[in-house]
Amino acid sequence: MEVNPPKQEHLLALKVMRLTKPTLFTNIPVTCEEKDLPGDLFNQLMRDDPSTVNGAEVLMLGEMLTLPQNFGNIFLGETFSSYISVHNDSSQVVKDILVKADLQTSSQRLNLSASNAAVAELKPDCCIDDVIHHEVKEIGTHIFNQVLKPLDVKTKFYNAESDLSSVTDEVFLEAQIQNMTTSPMFMEKVSLEPSIMYNVTELNSVIQAGECVSTFGSRAYLQPMDTRQYLYCLKPKKEFAEKAGIIKGVTVIGKLDIVWKTNLGERGRLQTSQLQRMAPGYGDVRLSLEAIPDTVNLEEPFHITCKITNCSSERTMDLVLEMCNTNSIHWCGISGRQLGKLHPSSSLSLALTLLSSVQGLQSISGLRLTDTFLKRTYEYDDIAQVCVVSSAIKVES
Repeated sequence: MEVNPPKQEHLLALKVMRLTKPTLFTNIPVTCEEKDLPGDLFNQLMRDDPSTVNGAEVLMLGEMLTLPQNFGNIFLGETFSSYISVHNDSSQVVKDILVKADLQTSSQRLNLSASNAAVAELKPDCCIDDVIHHEVKEIGTHIFNQVLKPLDVKTKFYNAESDLSSVTDEVFLEAQIQNMTTSPMFMEKVSLEPSIMYNVTELNSVIQAGECVSTFGSRAYLQPMDTRQYLYCLKPKKEFAEKAGIIKGVTVIGKLDIVWKTNLGERGRLQTSQLQRMAPGYGDVRLSLEAIPDTVNLEEPFHITCKITNCSSERTMDLVLEMCNTNSIHWCGISGRQLGKLHPSSSLSLALTLLSSVQGLQSISGLRLTDTFLKRTYEYDDIAQVCVVSSAIKVES
């Protein structure tokens, strides 16, 4: 004798719906010139279409709103919202109901429930409603949904160049941001949060009529697949700039904070990880120029100020300065003089006098520093350039 098991009936019905704003209805305008065979037929049909904008029928966007027809995509940095409803479809009272919503990502499981308390009882034809929110911070498949990348961010670092030395401590950061979605974005904020070692200056605005105006205009829209470049200048803080041995190797610059809005004002936010940069190497001893005139007279002495830094973090140096003349540049003073001991990560300023025997743009070369402890010599050539003019020409300061 075969006995069929009793049919199992569910007392509760669960509905999960994503909460999202409607979108503007879009249509594809079909038009032609009046001299064509259809004449004004296509234009008249568009004017009669209730979904088009009166007076602007050829625009793709209409005045009607449409609700999403599927769960859709969500992009990194946006807030995912969902409506959860548990309905008692039976004729019985259901007791001790606990609604728990988890979001499974590729790396973790997140509890999104607003309340973990159980409902004592649920009467027939009654329901328990809950709305959950979650700011998406990971790319990939999420169970509820799949998360896509809204922006493609690429960064480049540039070492600053100046008239006083080939490389300074300033760093320029270029951030290239591309809209990877299918709709325009309003870029509300793109800022750089520097690390504790740097001060940042934003170079994405200009002063016009006493007001700060964005270089991208008053409407900072970024169309789909378009790219925009943002530029920032970072300068080491004084307490770090004076310790040259600290800012070397891989250093943390900071992170980008990007905020945008989509068609109907949905807000998204994305923060990059800490940006890192390989600082330029200066060797054991760095020589830079703090002051030098732009133009000097022929065969007349002029003065420059050098800064010598011990980039080592452990070793004290005993330095000797030698000045070697070139075909055009002649040093004034005693060559081979003792500069004394220079402790790790410390600096000293040195005033030097020289003259040029040749007119034109001349390169300053011929400085030699010798560490008597290690018997090691450091050569410095082409450290700067100066324009030499005839003494009959008045040099403006």
